[in-house]
Amino acid sequence: MSTRSDLLRQTVVMVSAILAIVGSFIGSGAAGGTSMQTASGGAFAADATPIAPDGPAFAIWSVIYLGLIAYAIWQFLPAQKTDARQRALGYPIAASLVLNAAWIMSIQIDLLWLSVPVIVLLLGVLIRTFQLTLLSRPKNLIETIVADGTVGLYLGWVSIATAANVTAVLVDAGFEGFGLSSDLWAVLVIAVAGLIGVFVAVYGRGRLAPTASLSWGLAWLAVARLTGTLLSTPAAIAAILAVAVIVIVTITVRARAPRSAVPRLVSA
Repeated sequence: MSTRSDLLRQTVVMVSAILAIVGSFIGSGAAGGTSMQTASGGAFAADATPIAPDGPAFAIWSVIYLGLIAYAIWQFLPAQKTDARQRALGYPIAASLVLNAAWIMSIQIDLLWLSVPVIVLLLGVLIRTFQLTLLSRPKNLIETIVADGTVGLYLGWVSIATAANVTAVLVDAGFEGFGLSSDLWAVLVIAVAGLIGVFVAVYGRGRLAPTASLSWGLAWLAVARLTGTLLSTPAAIAAILAVAVIVIVTITVRARAPRSAVPRLVSA
């Protein structure tokens, strides 16, 4: 039965999507703001830390935002108003959109330290949202793309972005790595990102979207370390190996999972 709370949920998702898009325009520098690569003193530039991906990697935000807009519009249609799956996904997705805008603004106003708790909270929300997509199967191809696909891409990219963000803040604060070399730190962080990718692949039964976006970020990280001004062959090799392992595990898990099986249930 349709209720006022359903309309409220749909409206909140739509407004949050608009807010996130406005934030993305500011973050791109197109609306008078400073681009993310040059904001906060260039802390997120491709040569700022050994974990920073090359500039073209950030083009994936366009795909993610397109998916989020598509979801906001699709979930507003009457057919989705009382859908139990959208009732579960709506507010978490809206929360991720608000946090996304807050993350961009924290960097735009040079509160670099604030960007860490915001993006960590964003990652936590996306992990929970991804879990919710595993509770039941999407009804059709459209839902698979705009809901599950978008959430998966979002999660994969924010996973590598969180590692890059934390590293950028530590470097900006003068962290010297406890005497360990920057190459070793880079390899360790990339290894953790790779393990996260493997876990998501197994837990998500071989879902392609998280693997695609996480691998995209790691691949451009390798490009930056091989061709940019901050060169690091160990970091590049580690990133390439991480991509290979994540892709192989994803394909293997996906091939072995029964096509008709309902995605695993997780505790509420």
